[in-house]
This record gives sequence, structure tokens and C-alpha cells, in this order.
Amino acid sequence: MEYINNKLFELKDEKYKEFNIKLCPDTNKEMLGIRIPNLRKLAKEILKERNNWEEFIKNENIKYFEGVILQGLIIGYSKMELKEKEKYIKMFVPRIDSWAINDTFVPTLKINKKDLEEYWKFILPYTKSKKEFEVRFAVISMLDYFLTDEYVDKVLKELNKITHEGYYVKMGVAWTLAEIGIKYNEKAMKFLKEENNLDKFTYNKTLQKMIESYRIDNVQKDILRKMKKK
Repeated sequence: MEYINNKLFELKDEKYKEFNIKLCPDTNKEMLGIRIPNLRKLAKEILKERNNWEEFIKNENIKYFEGVILQGLIIGYSKMELKEKEKYIKMFVPRIDSWAINDTFVPTLKINKKDLEEYWKFILPYTKSKKEFEVRFAVISMLDYFLTDEYVDKVLKELNKITHEGYYVKMGVAWTLAEIGIKYNEKAMKFLKEENNLDKFTYNKTLQKMIESYRIDNVQKDILRKMKKK
């Protein structure tokens, strides 16, 4: 633990800290100001050279924002079967208190294709959580791993069930729907035009994100603008 804390303090950057505080106002943790590439490098170093990394990730009382991200990165990069890794994911998810922690952690898990069905079953209960970032964890997992031919219809069905009022949940749902709109345009347009359970904010934010994408042509952007709810 002392080794890791010393390494974190070596990497801190006051100017980046000032920038990051504005970017991540949602966290309750103290920031040091460490860039993500440096944290990724440190996570890999710890896994390779330290035998007590499990002790570090089991610590629920990490004081620093970057320390929590580092825990998530170590879990993500660790070499173990998904069933075993799920124990650590389950332990870590309640500690997420920022979109940045969540959205750095989830893609680092690198879920293998063979494990998708297992991971799908694992994340579904989180969609019903009362905790904002537990729901976002599930939503961003869908975004990162399940926008495929096999799962896209299931994703749409589950997103339509989410009722959490948290800002970061709604933004995550809108982002995911917008990506479906880009990759599976016909399915997304049908979902948006027909009856759905989206609140006005999430619905309009989805349209906005699609309109802002360079991967959607101007003809469809005009259609999307007309679909906005007043």
C-alpha cells in the first residue's frame, strides 16, 4: 500500500488536477491530478511486479480519486476467468462515484466474446439499482460490449425499462441509444418514433448526440431535428 501511495504522489500534476476537477465535479474523492495513461501504466506495473495487488483493490477506504481508478484498472487488467473477476467487479462497483471512474473501468475489463452471455446476466441486476453509478455501470457495459447483432434488441429492451432519474444514467442511456442509431439506424429510429418509455430529456439528448455525429448524414439530421420534443 505504501509503495502504491508513493507512486501516486510521484505522478500528481497540479495543473491537470485543476482541469480534472472541472471535468469530474461528481466525485466526492480528493484529486491528485494524474493522467489516465500514467495510471494504466502503473496498474500494469503493479500486476507484473507486486504480489500484494489484491490487498490494494480490497481496500474500501481509498482517499484519492485516482486511487479508485487504479483499483478498477488493476481489476480490468488482471488475468483471470470472468467468473473469478466478477467477484472483484462486484466489490468495486459500489465505490464508483464518478462518470470518469466508471467509463475508464468498464472498457478496461475487455470482456471476451465467449463470456458475453455470462457478463450480460451479471450486469442486468444493476439496471434496477437505486444507485446512479451502478445503473450507469450496466448501461456503459451495454455500450461497450453489447451493440452487436445478437444483443442490440435486448439492449433496446433493457434501456427502455430503466427508470432511474440520475443525470449520469440518462446521459449514459442517451449515448448508448445514439450509438445504436449510428450502427443500427433502422432499429433506433423505429424505437424513437414508436412508443417508448424515455423521458423528454433522455429522448432529446439522444437526438442531439445523433445530430452531432459525423457518421449520420445531413438528410437524416434534418429528420432528427424535426423529431425533437418541445
